[in-house]
Amino acid sequence: MAHPFLIFYDEMVKMIKQSRFILTILLVLSTLLTGCTPKEKTPLVVFGAGSLIVPLKAVETAFEKQHPDVDVLTEFHGSIQVLRHAAELNEPIDVVLSADHALIPMLMYTRNIPDTKTPYADWYLKFATNKLTLAYTDQSRYGDEITADNWYEILGRDDVRIGLSDPRFDAAGYRMLMMLKLAEKHYQKENIFSGVFNGQFTEPLRDLDRENGTVILVPEILETKSGSKIFLRGSSIQLLSLLDSGDIDYAVEYESVVEQHGLKKVELPDAINMGNQANQATYESVEVRLDFQRFSTVEPEFKGEMIEYGLTIPANSPNPELAEEYIRFLLGPEGREIMTANHHSILDTVTADQPQNVPETLQEFISSGE
Repeated sequence: MAHPFLIFYDEMVKMIKQSRFILTILLVLSTLLTGCTPKEKTPLVVFGAGSLIVPLKAVETAFEKQHPDVDVLTEFHGSIQVLRHAAELNEPIDVVLSADHALIPMLMYTRNIPDTKTPYADWYLKFATNKLTLAYTDQSRYGDEITADNWYEILGRDDVRIGLSDPRFDAAGYRMLMMLKLAEKHYQKENIFSGVFNGQFTEPLRDLDRENGTVILVPEILETKSGSKIFLRGSSIQLLSLLDSGDIDYAVEYESVVEQHGLKKVELPDAINMGNQANQATYESVEVRLDFQRFSTVEPEFKGEMIEYGLTIPANSPNPELAEEYIRFLLGPEGREIMTANHHSILDTVTADQPQNVPETLQEFISSGE
């Protein structure tokens, strides 16, 4: 016969199990009857340039940790595509971040929200910078002999495969075109640009030298010929997989991206890498134009200048106050630390275009208006 204590113990275990089961049933019934469900998180939609993927993913994690009721939804494209999603496709986006600040007034100031007839944006902040570099890997052709003195000669070889992000959609693409023209003057070598691109497209890129600089014309249809050495993609970040697979040998990438992914690189001189303010006058000697009316309300011209990233909150943002809080986090100490840890330079001095329109909660970050 079992000990009385063991019988008592078994009965208590049964009662506890039954109680847990009953409690579970009561909780389910209570949820069904009252309609109470776990609180849904507030979505914050952020669209950024592809070169910001690594740091902004880290910012997303840190911001959500501080704001557990927020779900940051990040999406990345070439900078022109980022702004098209906001200002042409009228998507409800809370924050946009472009690798070229000048695209924001070009594409957002000039277009109106259908419902309100007001511009998609009337201010932006310049918050980060970068510079161009030539990326390659251990399997790249002539990688064992390429240097800062001969890189342009190697890119001109017929058997070298080169990645190009589409200049019709991505700032890195038109900046690569500018860099190659700047290289001709810097190295005093003609035909660096043509040595890379001539004969590679069904409709050619054209570079026109003028008294005050060079204009590069990009055709409406930019397609590579069969067997071309140029591999065209929608954004520079899409070229990384081609480098990794060995389908291409070289790609012009932002330095931050090269460092984040552990790629080999040829450092380009300040006169052509578009990352040094002291060379601003040199950068301005070249511009890229789309040789067609790409946008209905603006002239599609991209001026050479130092690389500076811009951000703004679209006027039709579903959550503008939360968007301001996100930007405050990004520009604050923790956001700056995250950007720096991910090799992306953030400007010591944040400046604003049309500072009078910048939300009051962000005014403290503006050092000087422009």
